[in-house]
Amino acid sequence: MNSNFKIGIFAIGLDAYWPQFEGLEPRLRGYYDRVVEKLKAIHPHIIDVGMVDSTHLAFQAGNQLRREDVDLIFIYVATYALSATVLPVVQKAKKPVIILNLSPAPAIDYTRFNSLMDRAAMTGEWLAFCSPCPVPELSNVFRRVGIDFHQVTGMLENDPECWREITQWIEAARVAHTLSFNRLGCMGHYYSGMLDIYTDLTQIYRHFGGHIQHIEVEELAQLRKQVTPADAQQRIAEFQEAFDIQPDCSPEELRKSAITSVALDQLVQTHRLGSIAYYYKGSGNPENEEAISSIILGNSLLTARGIPVAGEYEIKNAVAMKIMDGFGAGGSFTEFYAMDYPGDIVLLGHDGPGHLAIAEGKAKVRPLGVYHGKVGSGLSIEMRVKPGPVTLLSVIETNGGNMAFLVAEGESVPGPILEIGNTNSRHRFPIGARRFVTEWSSHGPAHHCAAGLGHIGDKLKKLGQLLKIEVIQVC
Repeated sequence: MNSNFKIGIFAIGLDAYWPQFEGLEPRLRGYYDRVVEKLKAIHPHIIDVGMVDSTHLAFQAGNQLRREDVDLIFIYVATYALSATVLPVVQKAKKPVIILNLSPAPAIDYTRFNSLMDRAAMTGEWLAFCSPCPVPELSNVFRRVGIDFHQVTGMLENDPECWREITQWIEAARVAHTLSFNRLGCMGHYYSGMLDIYTDLTQIYRHFGGHIQHIEVEELAQLRKQVTPADAQQRIAEFQEAFDIQPDCSPEELRKSAITSVALDQLVQTHRLGSIAYYYKGSGNPENEEAISSIILGNSLLTARGIPVAGEYEIKNAVAMKIMDGFGAGGSFTEFYAMDYPGDIVLLGHDGPGHLAIAEGKAKVRPLGVYHGKVGSGLSIEMRVKPGPVTLLSVIETNGGNMAFLVAEGESVPGPILEIGNTNSRHRFPIGARRFVTEWSSHGPAHHCAAGLGHIGDKLKKLGQLLKIEVIQVC
């Protein structure tokens, strides 16, 4: 769906200036062309509606952006412009707005400027630098008419911080677009007793869009019957490439997992799924039980392909994992495992699938005689997150029915882990392990969260602003 993600952009100016100040309009259009060029280097699908310098052009531009169904609008403030020539554009387009207040140079060359003999030429030179002038006016009007807007202030060139922020807005809008088209498959039912993971599915639609497809486990079990021995053998070869399969894994369990993995791929294709949440007790139906007990390897491959799978029917965390993956950070299903007080460490992990792209080395496949707290036995994943910066994200549901993002930035660090056939890693946080667990838990998240690589709190805040979702960052 990201091929349909489009950015709209236009420059603003004042048509009364062009005949008064020779060369000003082409100069500003040159700056604007450079902005468009730099944006296209970040994302190629740009809808450029040009310079809007009159109310007549404003209505045309707004209609065009609405027809093109852009996801985000950048307004390049080339010089002073009347708010009346800007408002119609964004009112008609009805999309989030980013005001780009970008100076063409670090500062005006005061010596050169004051040496100009022509006062009109001096005014024209100043107008080429006066992008900050209309920003308060635009902000005032947008607020009073209820238009969401955000700002980036900086320089057109040689300003990495400014352009990093612009890139983050584009990335956040791309993730919002992905969520709006995402088809979330819900297979099975809730894990009985985990009250924290129960959620109002209509609120998922309200906050993120997309579609929720309810799927019976019997459908996966039926698809397993259609998998040929050749397909299963080919998938085993893929397992051997993707995983570090331990010697005590039986060929029969590998075969079962391969069959389920091929069937899962067919299930995803049939329903065009972009993420999955699943859980099933598996009691009383051997075919269903075998399908679910052999699902972990296939789910890990799907998660690594950008189709995150959350166990225990944790729908909110399937959304969190999709968000993290959309930012290229990974997004592995995790929960608090244990405290390591001497090391000031929190161990985080989970049984079931993991995100292979964020693993240190190949994930190990180990046989488990029992899935703790669940029916069945089979193969499971053991992996740890690569050492380095990490971000945790939880999508939480508030008492009022709203949703919020709970975020923490920390570090995955080396050291001993639990070699029990689960994903688990050692995480250190700048506020310390004790305070982190206390503050994180105080906001009422479900006990699962998504772990990803890098510090992406700023990106998540921008996504929250675009989706109108509160973002709480504990560290």
